Amino acid sequence: MIPLDRCEVECVEPDRVRSVLERLPEPQVFHDLAEVFRVLSDPGRVRLISALLEAGELCVCDLAAVTGLSQTACSHNLRLLRARRLVRYRKQGRNVYYALDDAHIRLLLDVGLQHVSHEEADTG
Repeated sequence: MIPLDRCEVECVEPDRVRSVLERLPEPQVFHDLAEVFRVLSDPGRVRLISALLEAGELCVCDLAAVTGLSQTACSHNLRLLRARRLVRYRKQGRNVYYALDDAHIRLLLDVGLQHVSHEEADTG
């Protein structure tokens, strides 16, 4: 008896499989993408990104006030976001100002919010 979650043969459509494999990105691309989503998996970091989407640019102390995170937590999370190139910063005197690195981040968040809103509408 063959379990329902397994095929009877190794590969049903080898030509199609080969075609898909040729079009897939390199494994490192998947690793990098998974890292972006890992960083975005924290609600505090998503709040930081949302605040920057609304404001354009804010200093760490203002981001703390907007998100409800401590300045230390903001700095730590912004460092993680910066490492994944989701935000950029500039220094002005003793203040550090953050902004989104590019428009792709807005698209990621917008699509995620649409997905969550769509799920809530279906279950509500």
